[in-house]
Amino acid sequence: MAKDYKIFVSHSWAHSDDLIAFRNLLNGRGYFNVEFTEASKDVPINSENASYVKSRLKSKIVNSDVVLALAGIYASHSDWMIWELDTAVNNSIPIVGVIPRGQERISQEVYSRSKVDVRWNTESIVEAIRNQAK
Repeated sequence: MAKDYKIFVSHSWAHSDDLIAFRNLLNGRGYFNVEFTEASKDVPINSENASYVKSRLKSKIVNSDVVLALAGIYASHSDWMIWELDTAVNNSIPIVGVIPRGQERISQEVYSRSKVDVRWNTESIVEAIRNQAK
């Protein structure tokens, strides 16, 4: 039986199309079961209280097997993504950087925290998840 992976995807809400495409990519992969745990525009944490949002996100991160960071250069300009990555590092949750399609450069904020970085390719991403997940 295939292992079920709990994955938190650190992403920029300004680039939510990347998150949707990423979810579709992994959900379309046969024999690979994934549960996405991050907050998204579709399932937000309905609060403007940053402390409350951080506590909810931390719980989601800590209960994940791996954090996948969409590593477009925009990640370097997202305080929330940086906080999510630091939270993963501080709680020994492995980070895999995923370089979005067509991107040549990777966010240094992701690169400096990730265990491995992979291109936007289903098999590379699945292999990285299997190798890095706790």
